Amino acid sequence: MPQNGNNSAEGRNNNGNGSRQPAKDDGPKVNDGITAPKVRLVGDNIPQPGIYPLREALRLAESLELDLVEISAKVDPPVCKIIDYQKYVYQQKKKAKEMKSNASKVVIKEIRFGPNTDEHDFQFKLKHAINFLQEGSKVKAYVFFRGRSILFSEQGEKLLLRFALELEEYGKAEQMPRLEGKRMIMMIAPVKKK
Repeated sequence: MPQNGNNSAEGRNNNGNGSRQPAKDDGPKVNDGITAPKVRLVGDNIPQPGIYPLREALRLAESLELDLVEISAKVDPPVCKIIDYQKYVYQQKKKAKEMKSNASKVVIKEIRFGPNTDEHDFQFKLKHAINFLQEGSKVKAYVFFRGRSILFSEQGEKLLLRFALELEEYGKAEQMPRLEGKRMIMMIAPVKKK
């Protein structure tokens, strides 16, 4: 039989005595993983919340067929609850997922100009930018210079500044126009509605 440790019981997360342990070390301590001599028990399923010796708290958790989970380790004695650990982990993941979905996602829409954009094209792109800002998206307006048209960079800057001025009531410029390679870029964020 090979002695590489893959088939031995030591390589598994099961500690052999039937108590459930978390698979990772970064979670809260559970059952025999708690090392403090005394713990503060809280929760609805405890007859008298208060400070208990660790052995008695473990016995109480075992009698309820639940786990002793350390909720706050930073206080002395640590705060523990008698709950179903798997259910606790599930609720924590669900809460984290819910918070992540509630976080606002920033959408950036791009509008491209040439250095010699005529008035009709400017108004057309301005109308689209207004719609994007009203939806709550950021607008990345840029002037793309081809070949020797980079000589007209001040003309591109004037165009972007006029664009920002026209959009003043819908959004505010996050940065002044700046040249990056062959593009002059300017970001416009929507104005928060009150």
